[in-house]
This record gives sequence, C-alpha cells and structure tokens, in this order.
Amino acid sequence: MWTIYQMQRSPLKLPDKSTVYRNTIDSHSQARDQAAWHVARMPGGSSLAEAEKFCRQIAKSHYENFSVCTCLVPKRLRQDFANIYAFSRWSDDLGDESESSTEATEKLHQWRNQLRQCFHGEACHPIFIALRSTIDRTGLSIEPFDDLVDAFCQDQVCRVYTTRVQLFDYCRRSANPVGRIVLGLEQCFDSQLIALSDQICTGLQLINFWQDIARDFTAGRIYLPEEDRLRWGVSIEELGAKSGSIHFRNMVKEQVQCVREMFDEGQTLVREAPRSLRPAIGLFLAGGRAVADGIERIQFDTLATRPVVSRIRKLSFVFQALCFRGVEGMIEPMRRIFSKQRR
Repeated sequence: MWTIYQMQRSPLKLPDKSTVYRNTIDSHSQARDQAAWHVARMPGGSSLAEAEKFCRQIAKSHYENFSVCTCLVPKRLRQDFANIYAFSRWSDDLGDESESSTEATEKLHQWRNQLRQCFHGEACHPIFIALRSTIDRTGLSIEPFDDLVDAFCQDQVCRVYTTRVQLFDYCRRSANPVGRIVLGLEQCFDSQLIALSDQICTGLQLINFWQDIARDFTAGRIYLPEEDRLRWGVSIEELGAKSGSIHFRNMVKEQVQCVREMFDEGQTLVREAPRSLRPAIGLFLAGGRAVADGIERIQFDTLATRPVVSRIRKLSFVFQALCFRGVEGMIEPMRRIFSKQRR
C-alpha cells in the first residue's frame, strides 16, 4: 500500500472538504461529460457480447475522438481499448461524482474488490465481464489496474503535494499504468520499453496539471510541489490570482521544460514499441508536446488563460500518426474524421 500524503499546513486556509468536493463536482460538470452510469444502460443479461457493447457505449459517449484513436490500432485490439477505457472512466467517476470523499473512498474500495474478483475469474459487473476477456487474451496482470484505483483513492485524501518525489509517485500510479496496460495488449512487457512508456505517461499527466493550475486550484487541488513554489517565491494565494507573476511564469517554464525532457526521453518508444501501437503512441506524444507549446505561447501564464490546441493542429497529428499505417490504413480513419467535421 502506498504512503498517503497528508495535506500540508499553510497560511492560506483552503476550503473545507465538503466545499472542495462540491466545487470539484461543479467544475467537472462544466468541463467533462456525464458519469459513465448515466450514458450507458446496464445490460439486461450477463453475456460477453452485452458487456462489450456496454464498454463501447461508455467509451464512445465520453471521448469524442475515441473512434479516431482506436482506428490507429488493429481491429482486434479495439474492443480491448474500449474495455480498458470503460474501467478507467468508471473508476474515475466513482471518485469525482460521489457526494463526499468518504462515499467516494468506500465506492472505490468496493470497486477494487470487484477488480480482484475479476482476476480470480468471478466477474458480475459488465465492465469486469468484458475486462476478463481482455485479461484472458493478453495475460495482463492486476498491478496496473490496482495502481489506478490506488491513485483515485489518493485523490480523496491528498490535495496538496510537498515534493516532486510525492508528485511523481502519484503519477506512477495515476498515469504510468495506462501505458503499461496498452503495451501489455501486445504482450509487450520489456522493461526498457516500459521505462520509455513511463516517461511519456508521466509527462502527459504533468503537462495536463500545468495547463490546469487555475482550474485545479478552484477545485481545491494543488499539484505544484511546495518545494518548487517556495524556491520560486510563489505563494499559495497567488495560485488564485487572475494572472501570474514573473516568478510564477518562470516556475511553470521550469516545469514545462522538465516535461519536454521526459517526452524526448520517451520518444524512442514510437519506433521500438510493437508496430500496431506506434501510431497511437505517436499521436499522444504529439498532443502532449502541443500542449507544452501552447503553454509557452501564452508565456507560461496558465493563471490568465488556458492553452488551446487548434482543431487543425489536432487533425495534423492524426494525419501524421496515420502515415505510420500506410495509405490503406488511412482510409477508414480519415472517413471518420471528415464525417465528424460534417456533423
């Protein structure tokens, strides 16, 4: 079991937990889709076909680019991607959509018990029925799934981080398991490739934090480590300002540079991962770099504005990723992209 990091004491009195939780739910309601259980009807039976359809509904209704992204992998893996996405999304929603952190923690503990039963061959929930099929085909272990639930549980008790070591440990369980699971779909358990994947996944998690500093602060969460804030002379109060000081912007610049180095270190994975996964990995890496570029374009002041990656640039990333698959592999994805544009 990981060490739970307690919230630091600071001169600024952060909102009480109930207020923070309400703010978190309110902010998410404006920025994210409905909870998984509101967008997909629970199947009437317990067949694998019904369970897999349920997972596809969750994936497609929550992530507008899911169809495009899954077109970057072979058809034989698309259902597995949907199963994994449904598990991750349902887990996330249990943490974010509950009425209190206590309720969320209890639900996540129950969810973890179902996960363990799934790996023992006893699956009742449709997501676990579908996931069990993925596990049987790929030989995935429980560790990365359990780590994800660990991270969602930590979200309920830890809202401020003191050191980079603590923050990186959180990323180890909240982000890195996703890359490890994806590699595992092709039975890729090579330690060197996993290390490259970890660099990319941690970088993606961190760049998401740095673009959302203001939004997270409103929700009562501070991912900027205290040791970095103190070193740059940035107070907690400043994180609630409408724009950042030169010290704040230099601090964010340092954080973004650290992420860029992670992306550079993980770049080799695009060439060395199983061929079927390279386009998707390249797409997400390009997306992360685009967010870093966006933060730099606004002079690292993510308190004043949130960086935006244009739709044209997103499409260019998809096109570049599709080039990995050759001309034949581009037909179906491009058809889906342009059909989305017409809607």
